Amino acid sequence: MEKAKDLPVPQYTSPGSAGMDLRAALEKEIVLKPGDFKLIPTGLKIAFPQEFEGQVRPRSGLALNYGITVLNGPGTIDSDYRGEVKVLLINLGKEPYTVKKGDRIAQLVVSRLFKAELTQVEELSETIRGEGGFGHSGIE
Repeated sequence: MEKAKDLPVPQYTSPGSAGMDLRAALEKEIVLKPGDFKLIPTGLKIAFPQEFEGQVRPRSGLALNYGITVLNGPGTIDSDYRGEVKVLLINLGKEPYTVKKGDRIAQLVVSRLFKAELTQVEELSETIRGEGGFGHSGIE
């Protein structure tokens, strides 16, 4: 897309990287005040094969250093979506954060999908965990 033409194509930054960096394709800077969330354009359109999806995930350094994360993380890019990839960033930090053109704002992880077939049953098999849910195993 035009607004991303001078930005690098997403790429893995090391041989062991699971995600590729997504960059902000902005015409002007965006300031996220504490508690603010905004949709940040990347200027990218991506077509995945039908059995794949893209997951938009936060960058750990932005979260640790500034409290910036992906609000709907991981965000999903379906194989039949053809619009621009945008990242919903939120500032959970205590200070305003400025997003500039070219900033690495999120990571894109591409995954193969398995389509499950659900079957309605009257009972489920027993397990040791059973119905233990949130916090069932304690903190130690």
